[in-house]
Amino acid sequence: MIVCPNCNHQNPDGAVQCEACYTPLPTMMSCPNCGASVQSDASFCGQCGFNLRAAAAEGTEVSTPTVAPDFAIPDLPAVEPLVPPDPLPITPPIAATPDSFATSGVSPVSELPPPPPPPVTPPVAPPSPVMPPVAVPPVASPTASLGPTQLQTQRASLLHVQTNQVVELPQALPVVHIGKPNDRIPPDIDVSGFPSSEIVSRVHADIRVEGDAYYLEDVGSSNGTYVNNMPLPMGNRHRLRPGDRISLGKGDRMTFLFQLS
Repeated sequence: MIVCPNCNHQNPDGAVQCEACYTPLPTMMSCPNCGASVQSDASFCGQCGFNLRAAAAEGTEVSTPTVAPDFAIPDLPAVEPLVPPDPLPITPPIAATPDSFATSGVSPVSELPPPPPPPVTPPVAPPSPVMPPVAVPPVASPTASLGPTQLQTQRASLLHVQTNQVVELPQALPVVHIGKPNDRIPPDIDVSGFPSSEIVSRVHADIRVEGDAYYLEDVGSSNGTYVNNMPLPMGNRHRLRPGDRISLGKGDRMTFLFQLS
């Protein structure tokens, strides 16, 4: 049996290739001492321990089985010898002489093409004279004589109904106090000179300005504040619109109309 050195598969004697992994198997020979089958490259016999290397060095005949090929090698025909080629004739060079150029009509100096003409540079026009800028008088704007533009703002006022007197609300005040002179909060609109002013508290109502909106609120008056004949509770505020009727106190005796112009 021949053991495959790759997969250790035991193959029959005389096998050239492993049946399991197709690895080429080593050649076998017979041990000259015991006749056991061993590999031809082994150093010792696996059966009797005979030194195969020493026997080979002493000239002991080691039989190596000859494996016949599986196919017949055909006899090849004899190869005919190559025929050497004919040598090429060598023509000696002809020395060039001045007579040869004269007879052939060829100039001894190679005729080169004429050089290209130099590039033509177009004439550069002289720079045109720079004219000084002409001063243009400014054009007067039709609105320049009108002065700076002024924003049109609305003005609020109170029309006293009983006397038909107009009271302008102070400008640039966020809160306008309505009442009579006192030491705590001086009024911005003093109503002490109007009839029936005794029903108006010294600190009666405020008008708050927020952008373009005006809000009326009662600040704890004794006789109350009314808007369009409806009482305005303290702590609430009413946004005023042109034509709203404001009454300070009961009985509609101190009445103003809110106006915007």
